[in-house]
Amino acid sequence: METYLGIINVMGFILYCINMLLYKFTRNGQIDTLLTITSFLGGSLGIIIAILLFDRENVKDNMMSRVFVICMFIIQLILFIMLKGNHGEKITFAIWELFEKYKILLIYLGIINFITFTVFALDKMKAISGQWRYKIVTLLGLCFIGGSIGGLLSMYIFRHKTNVDYFTWGIPIIMIMQIVVTIFLVNVI
Repeated sequence: METYLGIINVMGFILYCINMLLYKFTRNGQIDTLLTITSFLGGSLGIIIAILLFDRENVKDNMMSRVFVICMFIIQLILFIMLKGNHGEKITFAIWELFEKYKILLIYLGIINFITFTVFALDKMKAISGQWRYKIVTLLGLCFIGGSIGGLLSMYIFRHKTNVDYFTWGIPIIMIMQIVVTIFLVNVI
């Protein structure tokens, strides 16, 4: 398992570097699909390392791939930890027990979802009036730290960002990652 992960992450690193060069020197020679498959197969850490070393600039064009790669990395890390046997005596999906035991988590999720909902709504109002807007990283960051339900609700209630793939696909991917993290926490706490 470790050998496979080492190889696939080196491949992810190399493919990302090649893709970065292709974006720089060609019009449409990118290998984004190959990178997505590599990330899905376990190469997300290699891609993240390449991003951190060579491509830190966050732009609209690379936002969806970054959301996907980060979420895949977290999911894969949790699966790896659980496959190594680092979980409770038996695997359970009793998520509500976590919230009953740690009510502060439920309070936190309520607050962060309210904040995220409000920030998305304010961003929509600012978009209508042509004012300064919140950065994409801020909106996605709020979703990432627990406000994904508020972000998704606000998107569709106010019809804001519904044609932007890093929101319409990115937020559900973030939600899947958060469910995996929650199931992991249920099994280790």
